[in-house]
Amino acid sequence: MSEEILINITPPETRVAVIENGVLQELFIERENQKGLVGNIYKGEVCRVLPGMQAAFVDIGLDRAAFLHLSDFSNKERERRGSQQIEHYLREGQTLVVQVTKGPLGTKGARLTTEISIPSRFQVYMPFATNSGVSQRIECSKERARLKSCIEKFQENQTESEHTLGGFIARTAAECIDEALLAADMTFLTKLWEKIQEKSEAAKGKSLLHEDLCLSMRTIRDLYNEEIQRIRVDSLEMHKRMVQFASSFVPEVAPIIEHYSGECPVFDIYNVEDEITRALDRKVNLKSGGHLVFDQTEAMTTVDVNTGKYVGGRNLEETIYKTNLEATKTIPRQLKLRNLGGIIIIDFIDMRSESHKKQVLDALQFQLDKDHAKNKITEVSTLGLVEMTRKRTRESLEHILCEPCGTCGGRGVLKTPESMCLEIFREIIREVRQYKVNTLLVLASHEVVEMLLDEEADMLAELELFLDVQIKFRSEAEYNQEQYDVVLL
Repeated sequence: MSEEILINITPPETRVAVIENGVLQELFIERENQKGLVGNIYKGEVCRVLPGMQAAFVDIGLDRAAFLHLSDFSNKERERRGSQQIEHYLREGQTLVVQVTKGPLGTKGARLTTEISIPSRFQVYMPFATNSGVSQRIECSKERARLKSCIEKFQENQTESEHTLGGFIARTAAECIDEALLAADMTFLTKLWEKIQEKSEAAKGKSLLHEDLCLSMRTIRDLYNEEIQRIRVDSLEMHKRMVQFASSFVPEVAPIIEHYSGECPVFDIYNVEDEITRALDRKVNLKSGGHLVFDQTEAMTTVDVNTGKYVGGRNLEETIYKTNLEATKTIPRQLKLRNLGGIIIIDFIDMRSESHKKQVLDALQFQLDKDHAKNKITEVSTLGLVEMTRKRTRESLEHILCEPCGTCGGRGVLKTPESMCLEIFREIIREVRQYKVNTLLVLASHEVVEMLLDEEADMLAELELFLDVQIKFRSEAEYNQEQYDVVLL
């Protein structure tokens, strides 16, 4: 398996595409005016305490107040307080150090925690944690034991005066890394936390204490693995910065970072732009002829699996099974590419065979295991539905690149011209009975006026006769199909 990362830089925007065997798998977008907030550490000010919800709203200097639940307090703090009442932890006007775990989503503010965690290439440092651990992705028991021993040895060598109490989690990248490098990494993290604490003491409320790396640097820190063959960036300035950063913190990555200077845009190498456009469509075609339909709502995302043009071979059950099996490969990729999270309902085509159901579910789980976002799936229900959750920390691709349709208001549908004609007739009756006029002018879209004067002409004549009024019409090019006005003359 060959993997490659493409980075496209423009002054207001950075885009990162993860390519696997020539196919786009994930897309990350960061804009200057909408920088990601996850991982940022703030000194916030409590603006409202909600005992009924066991939560509080904290002002960290953003447009909307952020949300902090009692469960988001550190275990050490909850053990010390020994209370399950939010008012015993916070009061209005109080300042505290918090970290963003989820950026603002839709109309919701950011989600906060007091359990601070600071990541580096090999470790995650948690100043208020009471224990340490090793990434579950490291399966070798000997290596897990070695890493835990390295962490414990480092902690034993520190003194309380250096403020290094807390815990570490060895990341996947720490596997087989020399103990000296791990120790240097942990030293860097503890010193960084000391600087954040010093800044916090001097700062006022609603202040940013620590900002996470930009998207290009986070790509090196979080996305690099041994299967990545090269990282291509189309900005010479950013290329120099990335090489300098990698040389200091991740030396093995520096040689594979290349400056792309080709005439063809870097995203056109693997048709990434076309893939992005297709990722905004509801319908996704499968190679067999079947297709998927994605519908994203505020509450959940639904995925409908259809056989479409695929007629299969031997029998209907086999056709359904093969379509569902193919869908299990496409759905996880689309979830990553579209960055869909929260509750996801997959409507597989009904299968009678329990063996087929199990194989489809196992295939789906196998593909989801490759996803870095935490997820969980349920068994296939009697209706053929699979419920799953996927951790959501940032806006979906649709929310980043699109906005609700100004014509339909985001509903995705418009009333038919016939429906609008009948609605206009009712409005005319209402106006005439209220004001007793002789002449009316109806302003509407071209499609609606055309139907009124053609298919609905007989009804219009009867209405004029019944109300004893003259009705005139004028089509307005700027009106959408649902807009109209009835003007009294």
